[in-house]
Amino acid sequence: MASVARTFLRASRRPQVFSAVRQNARSYASSAVPKSSNTGLYLGLAALAAGGGGYYLYTQGQLGPLNSKDATPTIFKPTKEDYQKVYNDVAELLEDNDYDDGSYGPVILRLGWHASGTYDAETKTGGSNGATMRFAPESDHGANAGLKVARDKLEAVKQKHPWISYSDLWILSAICAIQEMGGPKIPFRPGRTDKDVAACTPDGRLPDGSKAADHLRHIFYRMGFNDQEIVALSGAHALGRCHKDRSGFEGPWTFSPTMLTNDYYTLLLNEKWAWRKWNGPKQYEDKGSKSLMMLPADYALIQDKKFRTHVERYAKSQDEFFKDFAAVVTKLFELGVPFPEGTEKWVFKATTD
Repeated sequence: MASVARTFLRASRRPQVFSAVRQNARSYASSAVPKSSNTGLYLGLAALAAGGGGYYLYTQGQLGPLNSKDATPTIFKPTKEDYQKVYNDVAELLEDNDYDDGSYGPVILRLGWHASGTYDAETKTGGSNGATMRFAPESDHGANAGLKVARDKLEAVKQKHPWISYSDLWILSAICAIQEMGGPKIPFRPGRTDKDVAACTPDGRLPDGSKAADHLRHIFYRMGFNDQEIVALSGAHALGRCHKDRSGFEGPWTFSPTMLTNDYYTLLLNEKWAWRKWNGPKQYEDKGSKSLMMLPADYALIQDKKFRTHVERYAKSQDEFFKDFAAVVTKLFELGVPFPEGTEKWVFKATTD
């Protein structure tokens, strides 16, 4: 390995080699990753050439600085502080008055949610371990429409911290979004690795907003969730909005789509909802302001007696919602991830703390 590194360092001093490798490093995010087992070495050499004074060798998803004496790679073991730096960089890019309601938080949370929600407990496939939404056909699934916005937004953070896998980055970013938008603390365990296109999951594993209670149970039971957990996860709809050019639906669920609250539940129960008359798929609108919407899958939570019990409970207590939401979203983000034994769970400091 040392001889390879020294050979590459000599070669990289030639302008044409340096330029070609740096171009490859830039184009990686938008192209398919080679299936070769040398992918990590290839990317590491690219990062080494493009990195200026910070020379690193990328091996098996980790970066290590080259030993100054003999150019041999050392193992880089990121600490909680390293992940906190990633968290902080994500937090910095969330607010943007030119996007939606002024925050990328909701779409980044949706990225982590949809990356994780493909898990199938029976086959042990899908989930956040892999970040396979980087590739078609998974990136083109209808439920993932619009998530390229989030993936592209996080690319600058990935380039700044090339040692972190896309899989860990997406989940850490989703956790950051929750906490920065006023939500509860969510523990994070690192250890997800990226997979290639062969690991893409089939379409249809994520919930369809046009369906009712039976569909929700079919989708979430497959992942290993129960009724209470389904309702707690649905509370994330307090954030963000639907876009006609993505899902076909349109509008926000709450009046404060960049703050996580229990308003989703209180509005479901207390507002009067009617079918919206428009040129689009069936969705509800509130009779009062006509500015909010609910999907058929949302309204199903108060039509179904078992689901409604939990809706009523969370509408009464935001603290109880936050407690259960933190537990279930942590479970969601860790589905199917083979964490090494002894992997610590970390809670990161929000910028608002």
